[in-house]
Amino acid sequence: MRGRPTTRELSSTYKRMNVPDREENSALLQNGVGVQTTNPSWQRSLPHVLVSTITSFLYGYHLGVVNEPLESISLDLGFSGNTLAEGLVVSTCLAGAFVGSLFSGWIADGVGRCRAFQLSTLPMIIGASISATTKNLEGMLLGRFLVGTGMGLGPAVASLYVAEVSPSFVRGTYGSFIQIATCFGLMGALFIGIPAKEIVGWWRVCFWVSAVPAAILALAMVFCAESPHWLYKRGRYAEAEAEFEKLLGESYVKSAIGELSKLDRSDDVEAVKYSELFRGRHFKVVFIGSTLYAFQQLSGINAVFYFSSTVFKRVGMPSDLANICVGVANLSGSIVAMILMDKMGRKGLLLASFTGMAGAMGIQVTAAGSFLPGSAAMCLSVSGMLLFVLTFAVGAGPVPGLLLPEIFPSRIRAKAMAVCLSVHWAINFFVGLLFLRLLEVLGPQVLYSIFATFCLMAVVFVKRNVIETKGKSLQEIEITLLPQDVN
Repeated sequence: MRGRPTTRELSSTYKRMNVPDREENSALLQNGVGVQTTNPSWQRSLPHVLVSTITSFLYGYHLGVVNEPLESISLDLGFSGNTLAEGLVVSTCLAGAFVGSLFSGWIADGVGRCRAFQLSTLPMIIGASISATTKNLEGMLLGRFLVGTGMGLGPAVASLYVAEVSPSFVRGTYGSFIQIATCFGLMGALFIGIPAKEIVGWWRVCFWVSAVPAAILALAMVFCAESPHWLYKRGRYAEAEAEFEKLLGESYVKSAIGELSKLDRSDDVEAVKYSELFRGRHFKVVFIGSTLYAFQQLSGINAVFYFSSTVFKRVGMPSDLANICVGVANLSGSIVAMILMDKMGRKGLLLASFTGMAGAMGIQVTAAGSFLPGSAAMCLSVSGMLLFVLTFAVGAGPVPGLLLPEIFPSRIRAKAMAVCLSVHWAINFFVGLLFLRLLEVLGPQVLYSIFATFCLMAVVFVKRNVIETKGKSLQEIEITLLPQDVN
């Protein structure tokens, strides 16, 4: 006697009734039947994307929150003058981010993108509270580590979410919002930190403030659409259709589901294992993603963000003014990226960005030479650093977070992003920890030359390995990279 149908059988039945099979869908596409000739409204998906970028604002804020108040924090907590302790205050949150990013793929695939956003806010709120109330270095490091775990989870999920809910014709523009939100977070941290030198204990307020956007993100996600890609992969086809309708409009639901059905593999019922990412056909795209993030960090960009006050102080420029200039340069470059992302393309922006960053570091090397008078060296150093930030924000900053979810197949997307971001955070940690010490030991000329060399290596790597993805659906990109999946 046959019992009740299983969940898998019900899902298969639903799919047969509601989703066109591969042959039917392929024929429709070849004949032009059922293919939308106009783009869906970008206004439907925009609110969901904007809410998701709050996590990028928090990422930027926590990166910059110790920049201006670091001196006050070290005085109040008793480690003033200890460059290693100062480096730990900066980089401990990066160690936490490494841990958070390791689990981001498992969490995003297990509970969904929206719930993962909400989970990322908990350690951010708790960690910020501990940092704001601590009386010693140990408490500060614990709070920064907890905040970091949320930072590691949130941006990874944001990259996935924006790629999966955005219409293809504006996906690049929406991806740029992540970098712009990060810029606003950095600028917000720098502005809020300005009174720290004059008001005793103000640095504690800087940490308390970050709890507000974290709480807003947790609440707002209740009203946001879940990723239809994640729902479809979980066999929740009716819910995927409902979310597509919310994001694209009713007339685009069938074509969107049809695109997903081209790549559906009903026999892939087991969750992807991390070991699959390091062998076979998936290795190349994971290697490309990890290397891009490695070059992004080895360029030295976050050394600029973490220690711009210290570096500018050494060339005689007021740190307040310097930090404002860095924030404006970062935001300006991000706006340029937003305008060009869906016109110039991802690969072109990466090439232009890394080339410009190498040139900017060359200017820094020249400024550090002893043959220049003091005023000229200061102007050249500041110009080089601002140009470096500007060119970074045009491509090397926003592109990897958008490009990688595009080139990763849907089955491995979350876990592959987790691996690549783990590389990002690991290198970020060591740059933050060792930058000041290396600056003392090697000197600015040698250190900036090393950064410039990595930028040039990145140019060569992008030319040889990165494909262009602008204007293509995620399914089209997957078919291009992994044609054997659709046999």
